[in-house]
Amino acid sequence: MLDIRLIRDNADAVRDACRRKRIDADVDKILELDQTLRDQKTAFDAKKGEQNKRSKEIGKLPPEERAAAAASVKALSEEIKELDNAVKDTEAALRPLLMQVPNLPSDDVPDGADDTDNVELRTWGVPTTFDFEPKDHVELGLSLDILDIERATRIAGSRTYFLKNEGALLELAVLRFALDHMIAKGFSPMLVPHLVRTEAMEGTAYLPGGEEQAYRTMKDESWLIGTAEVPLTSYRMGEILEEAELPLKTVGLSQCFRREAGTYGKDTRGLYRIHQFQKVEQVVVCRADEEESLRWHHEILANSEEVMQALGLPYRVVNVCSGDLGRPQIQKFDIETWMPGRDAYGETHSASRFHDFQARRLNIRYRSADKKPSFCHTLNNTVVASPRVLIPILECYQQKDGSVVIPEALRPYMGGQELIEPKA
Repeated sequence: MLDIRLIRDNADAVRDACRRKRIDADVDKILELDQTLRDQKTAFDAKKGEQNKRSKEIGKLPPEERAAAAASVKALSEEIKELDNAVKDTEAALRPLLMQVPNLPSDDVPDGADDTDNVELRTWGVPTTFDFEPKDHVELGLSLDILDIERATRIAGSRTYFLKNEGALLELAVLRFALDHMIAKGFSPMLVPHLVRTEAMEGTAYLPGGEEQAYRTMKDESWLIGTAEVPLTSYRMGEILEEAELPLKTVGLSQCFRREAGTYGKDTRGLYRIHQFQKVEQVVVCRADEEESLRWHHEILANSEEVMQALGLPYRVVNVCSGDLGRPQIQKFDIETWMPGRDAYGETHSASRFHDFQARRLNIRYRSADKKPSFCHTLNNTVVASPRVLIPILECYQQKDGSVVIPEALRPYMGGQELIEPKA
């Protein structure tokens, strides 16, 4: 959520952010309600002051005048009550409109409509080539007996899967490798709730607007998380931190659940776009300092690049364009990893910075040296998400005989095993 003062003083910039992000928000109505609210509060304060003044004067009046004065104070009380109700009604009308307003994109975010307009910043490694006809990850998974989509579909519907045998072990290995990498970087590991309240979803800006992508329980008004970002960022919700506590650096492992509404017929084959997966996520909560939060943005991106380099997977980094940027982000860098079966790079990571957009919604503040509470800045990035990361691992490391070499970094987590071989 943006500070109403920022919207008030920079209305044209906010309108431009809406245009660039392709997000509808009624800025004019917000400004109208904001003015109404300020007028109501001014009137409330004036009436309250008058009431206090008259109340103090009653005792000084002659007895015969006190009844009339008390009646006057009582009448003021009714006016104050009406004004208080009016303020609450206006605040209730204003808040959902403010929740629709997007964050202002950074100046170096490229303009564009969708992911085809994202700008490549750099590449690492060379896209894998073969001197034989390569298989995609589904064919490899079946021949290696590590993947079963057919039975999963019968049991759980489309976009589901079983990982088994070395497939299950490979996923556990890559998740633990990523977790260990972040712990070595000084991040505190956390296992998080998979069900959260609406306040956490709204606070991290997955609501409103993301209702169709999230699973919600029918009776308890709880939501299944689509990422550990939600509970990790919300962890200190409603708290005032001491500046010395910052930055907070956490890394969480969680199951993630996404409905993938609106993607019918898109990426239906295999493990690229599924309803449930596991992810290691890094979250940073820092001071409201532009230079510091920008530095953390590049650092959390570098953390994930180091993981991909250790796995030996070719990738590229893109600067996400305005139309592909979410409501809360001011900037996002994606890592896209080479996937031979797609003959293209596929998104595997998203590194986002938000300034105080999430912290303002979640009311996460810190007390600086001057003792004045300020809203924190928040950032996050994928470390690895599986089984999507298994796609490039299987496809890039496949051999002519149908086997798959296990990346060297993962072998200690698989009992030293070096190869997954086809089953007879």
